[in-house]
Amino acid sequence: MKYINRLFFKVTFLSVFLLLVNVKAQTTFKVNAPFAIFGMINLAIEKPLSKKISLQAEGFISPWKSFHGKNLQIYMGTLEGRYYFDEVLKKWYIGAYGSIAAFDLQKWNYYSAQPVLNEAGNPQLLEDGSIRMAERYQRGLAFIFGISGGYHFAINEKLGLDVFAGIGSTQSIYKGYLKDNNERYDNAKKWNKSGEVIPTRAGLMLTYKIQ
Repeated sequence: MKYINRLFFKVTFLSVFLLLVNVKAQTTFKVNAPFAIFGMINLAIEKPLSKKISLQAEGFISPWKSFHGKNLQIYMGTLEGRYYFDEVLKKWYIGAYGSIAAFDLQKWNYYSAQPVLNEAGNPQLLEDGSIRMAERYQRGLAFIFGISGGYHFAINEKLGLDVFAGIGSTQSIYKGYLKDNNERYDNAKKWNKSGEVIPTRAGLMLTYKIQ
């Protein structure tokens, strides 16, 4: 996981650096307020490239090794291009984005403990004769490509609100583990692979024009 975390930070810092260099237009700093309530960090920087087109670099961190008893550790960097129908930071927009994420979490369908099976496919029994039950968690990398939409409300010349959501194709490589002993529950020798189309971003960001 340490290697994955280092990769995430390299990608995020490179994205922010490329966004800031040689762009003279005003910068807008953003923070996702609802996530902050739960101790998650979601920050972004957006810069206009033309009257209607902007580029945004974004970082998301959920540091929770355990959140109400569930694994919820995510490190994600995102680059998004946006097209505003009026002009940058005004009203409706659509976008396209790409993300890379490192995760150690429990998928929603693994929240409940399930029987642990032996090599023959039968439930394992504990010393007292009961069936061994365990929750499962997943650790790996995800690559996301998607489309987004949103609306930017201007409060005054400096402050605003950005309401957005996005859906994308998520391609993941991961390893699955049992929570009671941290041993792998899957049969793959190296990585599992999965792909799905799911909502991958949403929020309400408080925006502030720095320049």
